[in-house]
Amino acid sequence: MNGWLTVAMVAVPLLGALLLLVAADVLRPVLRGYGMAVSGVTLALAAVMVATFDHGQPARPQFTVDLAWIPGLDLRFQLGVDGISLPLVALTALLVFLCFAYLGWGGGTAPGQLLHPGPGGARPRALVFTLLVLEVGMIGTFLALDLLLFFVFFEIVLIPMYFLIAIWGGKGRRAAAVKFILYTLLGSVVMLLGLLLIWAQTGTLDIVELAGSHGAGMSRAVQVVAFVAVGLGLAVKTPMWPLHTWLPDAHTEAPTVGSVLLAGVLLKMGTYGFARIAIPILPEGAAAVAPWLGAFAVVGIVYGALACLAQRDLKRMIAYSSVGHMGFVLLGFATLSTAGVNGALFANVAHGLITGLLFFLAGAIKDRYHTADIPSLGGGLLARLPRLGAILTFAAIASLGLPGLAGFWGEMLALFGAFEPAAALPRGLFLVFMVIGGLGAVLTAAYLLVMLSRVTHGSPTAVTAGAPSGGPAVSAGTAPTAGGPDVLAGVASRAAGESVTGRLSATLPEPPDEQPVHPLPDTETPPGGRPPHETPPGAGGPHRGESPDVRRHELVAWVPLIVLILLFGLWPQLLLALTTPAVQTLLGALS
Repeated sequence: MNGWLTVAMVAVPLLGALLLLVAADVLRPVLRGYGMAVSGVTLALAAVMVATFDHGQPARPQFTVDLAWIPGLDLRFQLGVDGISLPLVALTALLVFLCFAYLGWGGGTAPGQLLHPGPGGARPRALVFTLLVLEVGMIGTFLALDLLLFFVFFEIVLIPMYFLIAIWGGKGRRAAAVKFILYTLLGSVVMLLGLLLIWAQTGTLDIVELAGSHGAGMSRAVQVVAFVAVGLGLAVKTPMWPLHTWLPDAHTEAPTVGSVLLAGVLLKMGTYGFARIAIPILPEGAAAVAPWLGAFAVVGIVYGALACLAQRDLKRMIAYSSVGHMGFVLLGFATLSTAGVNGALFANVAHGLITGLLFFLAGAIKDRYHTADIPSLGGGLLARLPRLGAILTFAAIASLGLPGLAGFWGEMLALFGAFEPAAALPRGLFLVFMVIGGLGAVLTAAYLLVMLSRVTHGSPTAVTAGAPSGGPAVSAGTAPTAGGPDVLAGVASRAAGESVTGRLSATLPEPPDEQPVHPLPDTETPPGGRPPHETPPGAGGPHRGESPDVRRHELVAWVPLIVLILLFGLWPQLLLALTTPAVQTLLGALS
């Protein structure tokens, strides 16, 4: 019934991508609107799916399709959605549409909007094609009800994300893209071996049938081996410590929309695999490996928070925060309890909304300051760009788990699940995990508050920021120095292609081989008419009134995320009513 809806969810972005190949000349002038139109249709289909979903039976697969795919191997094209996958399908459709809106809304020529010709060629048609193919793989992964079909969609996303980083990323994009593809492909090979082992033991690839049988036909030893193999492949994509090292580089070098989709959706594909395949199909293997999974999860929580405290780059800090937040998701799954798994699924959606917003904001700050180096931003964002600073503050406190916002419920339920894990698990060990996870939550608040104190608070200080096109960087001081003038201003030139890192000119002396600073008069207004306490336009970052605070295309992309973060924080039952019956069915013999 209504199986056409799941097929359309995959077919619309796929056909949109194919049209870009066969009608390139026709579509090239309207690329900005084309991407929004195709992703908008997909989002509309997702809204119809949410509206017509039978919320009284969320544990039952709905909108199912079951067609012969490769008859010789008895492989079938099976799609469907239940209470576990429906929120992730809607999240994916929403984030892809918001990314296209961010790229193309308005004139499409603002910083960060890549769908316009730029120096050296911005390849806008290729970018739209890449994002649409990426959407096919992401949505297909959450809709697949066949193990091999799940694997195919799971792998489809790797190639477009590789090109998204390698072509439109930052200076170190190629190395980051290669690291991403190598890690994820190696993990996928191991996962494929586990899926083939399940097929060899049971004779079927039907996920619904396998989950309903709760491991029947597989011995405990086989289940443990299969769970470890499948779990390792999923853990790389999640990513779980210590398999996370590809993530910071990928996030740091990816363009803004790449970081949003990587954090908001791709990481969820790994955690979703635990809920859809590993736990329900291999329950005995899950029970045997759960203590180890919990241990790696809490190490990741603490490690991610400590790594964030040591970061200077804003995007890199947010990337490491994902390691910690995904640790809470894995801890929830490791408890094998209704509360813990519910918390993991809730945290999946909350992380996609909050971290997607954080990466949008990090991209906006980098567009204005031409750097993401936290010390080089100079602080005072609330004074310079008050609306941008206020939204960054909101996203940060949502990420640290403030009650009343979406980030709170997932982590709280994961810790509660560790307090009362499944009966087959050692409760004392999981109580230790709960305490360590609680410490990680405190450290999470610490690094986010430290970031806010350095970026948004205080008086704007003069910094050295990279010029937008690799030109000279301007530095100006605003604080008085002992025995020196109240205001210092200077220009430091760099050769083209060098990395420019900001320095506080009020505290660090200029190297002798660079152009010296020139003091301005202390009391008189210089000939240009600028008072001596002001820095020149563009020095030390944007000044209030000189750069738009929040641009229109940014509001279009950010406001829906803000609304949903508030909505799910104040009314968590919207998600929990969908996931709870499905989780109880998922746990089956373990409950």
